[in-house]
Amino acid sequence: MTARPFVINRESLSPLRPLAWISWRYGACLFVALVVSVASAWAQPRAVGQPSALETLGIWLPFILKGFALNLAMSFLAMAIATVLGVCLGLMQISMIGLVRTPSRFITHLLRNSPWLVILFAIMFLLPMELRLLGGFRLLLPDWFKATVAFALPVMGNISEIVRGAVHSIPTGQWDSAEGLAFTRGQTLRLIILPQCVKRAIPPWMNWYALLTLSTPMASIFSVHEAVSNAQAGMEAAGARPDLLFPFYLFLLCLFFVYIYPIALWTRKLERKYAV
Repeated sequence: MTARPFVINRESLSPLRPLAWISWRYGACLFVALVVSVASAWAQPRAVGQPSALETLGIWLPFILKGFALNLAMSFLAMAIATVLGVCLGLMQISMIGLVRTPSRFITHLLRNSPWLVILFAIMFLLPMELRLLGGFRLLLPDWFKATVAFALPVMGNISEIVRGAVHSIPTGQWDSAEGLAFTRGQTLRLIILPQCVKRAIPPWMNWYALLTLSTPMASIFSVHEAVSNAQAGMEAAGARPDLLFPFYLFLLCLFFVYIYPIALWTRKLERKYAV
């Protein structure tokens, strides 16, 4: 028997090319952001008898990163809440029952067309500091959790619309074919329609997660100890020097950029992959 030569299938390597391309661009952007942040901090004039802006930024760097971790935690929790409730609300929009469909559409449009800052103020002042449960138990509601709920609401409305649009984008012939096979509406939706909707909904879902993450610094208005609040506290503790403003805020910008930019690239790749 003649041995067959080993041949590398170029098509099997094609999925690796976008990953390598994304990694290269991400590394380049990360390097540029780091250089710009360090250079801007180093270029600030040194105050007499005080550490430079770069040294001050280095001192408060762990404190700022701790706040950024809270930004990410808020974005994860808010997106989880928005996804679960948004999918339910989106399915209610396509309900055959008018008493279910009409209120869900109103709630969706209300949340989608309301300013995020107004929703944030409303939730922060309307929700109590603690909830009294049965048995005398008290459930504390910290400010970061109330802000998370506020960020989840407008995203929930948009995810509801994404679900509704994804379901309606499926050709009606699939509904008719499933009906001809004696599938119920619920079975058709669960087994045929929704699995196809997932691929179509992932790119806009990732876009909304990126936007949600970029909106979490608004919680600093209510002294939530996230990255922006911690950076402001660090600058005030260092004497509120004007030379600290540019390097500190530029570092915050770079911090969010290096986290969000790969998501944007991955979203673009998924949009091309699942284009319909």
